Amino acid sequence: MSYSVGQVAGFAGVTVRTLHHYDEIGLLVPGERTHAGHRRYTDADLDRLQQVLFYRELGFPLDEVAVLLDDPEVDPRARLRRRHELLTARIERLRQMAAAVERAMEARTMGIDLTPRERFEVFGDQDPERYREEAEQRWGGTTEYAESQRRAAGYTKEDWKRLRAEADEWGTRYAALLAAGAPADGEAAMDLAEEHRRHISRWFYDCTYAMHRCLGEMYVADERFTAHYDAIRPGLAGHLRAAIAANADRGGA
Repeated sequence: MSYSVGQVAGFAGVTVRTLHHYDEIGLLVPGERTHAGHRRYTDADLDRLQQVLFYRELGFPLDEVAVLLDDPEVDPRARLRRRHELLTARIERLRQMAAAVERAMEARTMGIDLTPRERFEVFGDQDPERYREEAEQRWGGTTEYAESQRRAAGYTKEDWKRLRAEADEWGTRYAALLAAGAPADGEAAMDLAEEHRRHISRWFYDCTYAMHRCLGEMYVADERFTAHYDAIRPGLAGHLRAAIAANADRGGA
């Protein structure tokens, strides 16, 4: 079975002119021609076109694409592995770009007056408001959320760097506590849970014991929060929830 140039252009998402150009430079020569000289593309041609478009999507110039496809020394299996590696790398780059754009949008929404370079320097790959949308849905109408937004809007780059440094240092100590096998209802874990509560109160809003309990539950109920804390050390999210509850009991709430 073969297909006309118009048919191929339609389901491949390219122009007829592009297919003509590929034919002219020898990159994709149709396997058949009609008696009138019209191009007819076979299934093998379509397979080659798919590979051409893949490498073009990855940014390879046409002359390099031809080498990749026509080099007799290239093992087809090795080529497939290479395609997978390139595609995986591209996906990761796009993910990072999307995350950077998301952080920039969140920063503008919060009113953070930082340059793009400062936002990158401060936030890196962990924006302190990365879960802003969830927080807004849960507490958007509360005084705590309004206070958090008000404070965040006034923070400078140095404020954010200090906030991040405090959080990172706390995470290091909590990971060490978890590695040592300390129980969640032990004094050391409860003390770190209390530090966590006071950190929120100092930087965002008055975090009561009751509010802190809600946060602890969310850390294990929402997989994104769980991933955030478990990235510090596996199991930290669940351990922290229990420590928060024990600390709230200790505080009489």
